[in-house]
Amino acid sequence: MRRDPPADPPNPTGRVLGICLATGLASTGLAAGGTGGALLAVEVAGNAAVAGLPFGLVVAGSALGALLIGALTPRLGRLMPLALGHLIGVIGAVIVLMASWSTDLGLILAGSLLLGPANASVFMARYAGADLFGTGREGRGIGAILLAAGVGAVMAPNLLEPAGLAAEALGLPVAAGLYLVAVGAFGAAGALLAVLAPRSTDGQRPLFRGPLGGVPSPARRRWSHGAVLGIITLGAANMAMVGIMAVAPIHLTAQGHDLRSVGLVISIHVAGMLGPSPITGWLVDRIGPRPVAAAGGSLLLAAGVAGALVDHSDPGAAIGFLLALGVGWNLAVVAGSSMLTSSVAGQGRYAAEARGEVAMGVAAAVGAPAAGLLAAMSGFGALSAAGAVIGAIAVGALAIRLWTVGSTFPREDLQDPSDWR
Repeated sequence: MRRDPPADPPNPTGRVLGICLATGLASTGLAAGGTGGALLAVEVAGNAAVAGLPFGLVVAGSALGALLIGALTPRLGRLMPLALGHLIGVIGAVIVLMASWSTDLGLILAGSLLLGPANASVFMARYAGADLFGTGREGRGIGAILLAAGVGAVMAPNLLEPAGLAAEALGLPVAAGLYLVAVGAFGAAGALLAVLAPRSTDGQRPLFRGPLGGVPSPARRRWSHGAVLGIITLGAANMAMVGIMAVAPIHLTAQGHDLRSVGLVISIHVAGMLGPSPITGWLVDRIGPRPVAAAGGSLLLAAGVAGALVDHSDPGAAIGFLLALGVGWNLAVVAGSSMLTSSVAGQGRYAAEARGEVAMGVAAAVGAPAAGLLAAMSGFGALSAAGAVIGAIAVGALAIRLWTVGSTFPREDLQDPSDWR
């Protein structure tokens, strides 16, 4: 049964813009756990072998953060758990800054783990966008938020030098500069989300609408085939992309590309990952998520084959291959997210979304080290071929479901997205 809306009615346009702004701000802080973490850990430990540890712990923390956000959302609504994730990220960044001053690697790693929930908040914000855009327009909501994340991700590398200068001025290692950015970015994003969260009728508890209905019935707890397929799509896309990109910069350098060329290629790849999101979202809403996800899997397959065959010393070939990889990831992730959010009814949806994030995190955590090992043993061509196999598996699963069911999922028992509680 629908409830009357609270006295503080929703303002979807304003909240979408606000969530986009918060996501863009927060995504500038994500470079701390990747680039900044590797640089700082090596500088403090004096050993390159620890370079991957901070990012690995960020991935683990992101998975834990996704589960926390999924558990809190039924009680607190969409935005406050996301704000909490950013607050935890601020604490993690502060711990890393303190550790960099005392040259304590253990604290750096502990802080890196706490950066994970902020990472989860950035990417789980896409489901808030899906809510606000409403039934039948989830893809566009997901696309809008991912585009905002892309803007922040593109801006982040430009902050490396000024952030390093600020860190030096404070007596910290240059590599700690990105953690200063993370403190400000996560803090501002969390505060903005807390302000955006609508209040309940008594004005006490900030809430963001979700599917209503109290405790889900057993029928509502069941996962549909669409949810399982969405999680498979998200995990497969992330494993294929992360596995190849974990090794690509080193491989391109070995092929004779200078650092500027490698940076350009990676930037174009990131643009392919997030730039097409609004168009992808529109396609998902127009023709259904499964055809779009199948197209994404096909593009990942094609990128893997191309990566195994093309001459990577040719800048044009490298750009084309990695751009296709990024766009394939985008198609699969936007469509997979839409499959997930539109095919699970009631409050079980939140747990499904969290498990989708965990699947992406586990895929990245497994894919990156496995890719390094495979590339070292058999070469980059074999790694690209493995990425093609993963893409083929995703395409096959989607093709079977398209053949047997059709292009869209039934939206059983989903409340109108304008419901706020």
